[in-house]
Amino acid sequence: MSLPKRIIKETQRLMTEPVPGIIAAPRPKNLRHFDVTLEGPPDSPYEDNWSPALQIRTILLSIQALLGAPNPEDPLAPKVAKEWIANPTAAVAEAKRRTHVNATKEEAIKLLQDAGAHSFPFDQLN
Repeated sequence: MSLPKRIIKETQRLMTEPVPGIIAAPRPKNLRHFDVTLEGPPDSPYEDNWSPALQIRTILLSIQALLGAPNPEDPLAPKVAKEWIANPTAAVAEAKRRTHVNATKEEAIKLLQDAGAHSFPFDQLN
């Protein structure tokens, strides 16, 4: 199966422009799957070491919370943050547009099936 140009381009960018505090590498057997290490922000429960108290579920809920409350004052992408500050209505519209283009239910199901999650309750996806 060939990779979409977008995945190739984004993977190359991860390698040539690493993001501080994030290590992401594609898996050799399936370049659509990544092993990712995120450093926890300073003064957060995720700083320094993994703790058994920090379950995968907790991490995923935290990521989900970040999606609902972006912080343009401490951006990963300064250009996008400027857009959020200058015109939040347009920024939300652009985020929705990109979500509809790049994060469809069909794409999520395909990625899960490709990862071997055939018993996943797909009917529960919104």
